[in-house]
Amino acid sequence: MAGINQERVAVVTGAGGTLCSEMSRALAKQGVKVAMLGRDIGKLKLVEAEIIANGGIAISISTDVISETEVLKARNEIYEKLGPCSILINGAGGNQMEAVTTFTAFDEKELKIEDGNERGFLNLNMDTFLSVLQVNTMGTVIPCKVFAKDMAHNRGGTIINIASMNSYRPLSRVGAYGMAKAGIANFTQWLATYLAPANIRVNAIAPGFFINDRSKKILFNPDGSKSARGESILRQTPLKRFGEAKELIGCMNWLINDNDAGFVTGTVIPIDGGFIADSGI
Repeated sequence: MAGINQERVAVVTGAGGTLCSEMSRALAKQGVKVAMLGRDIGKLKLVEAEIIANGGIAISISTDVISETEVLKARNEIYEKLGPCSILINGAGGNQMEAVTTFTAFDEKELKIEDGNERGFLNLNMDTFLSVLQVNTMGTVIPCKVFAKDMAHNRGGTIINIASMNSYRPLSRVGAYGMAKAGIANFTQWLATYLAPANIRVNAIAPGFFINDRSKKILFNPDGSKSARGESILRQTPLKRFGEAKELIGCMNWLINDNDAGFVTGTVIPIDGGFIADSGI
């Protein structure tokens, strides 16, 4: 693998998060030069320092991925310091609690809600809803546009988008996030077809329920016990546990390897403990 990845440059968005920081570390261990993009430069710098301490090459750039101007600026810095991007992992995204309904289905109470403690679809803040759509869709589209240009110049590259269980079917309470992640699956297939003549492969990884800072608040109660939603997810997951970030690395390694996955493009691969295979009946 090291020989395959020699002199390759990876750009990882959302690299300060649990999943994509693990991907960044794994890429660096293989000799890939890693450029990590995200809004929180402090989180990025911690990962960068760890990579460098272990003999890898990494840089961090504070970037708002829904700004084409900022992504272009980051691209220019990456090109100057590391070289042209050949691997792009689009991990930036996420949800906002204000865009998550507290009801799983319509309730008469939402017609009378006056405070923000309870939320139904009929009284969601549409600015927040739109913000979730933007970061999860345009936050993938814009980096693809910017960095695929370098790949096209060099007649090859690999893009991995981060999809979700919502890409296959909608989950309750997360209408905006689900809508966006369904779009990522469709966009991945569309872009794979479009960029195939440039020898650029485009795929997506769809993580199931993994533990990170954001999901802890949903999957667990303050006392550390599993929440009702966490218990419900495990009932639907044949392996009866949540995923760990390191369990995404094998799939990532396969997809970026042109020898092993050179004929793989336009796929959305679930890593979910069997979640989507279980009908729940």
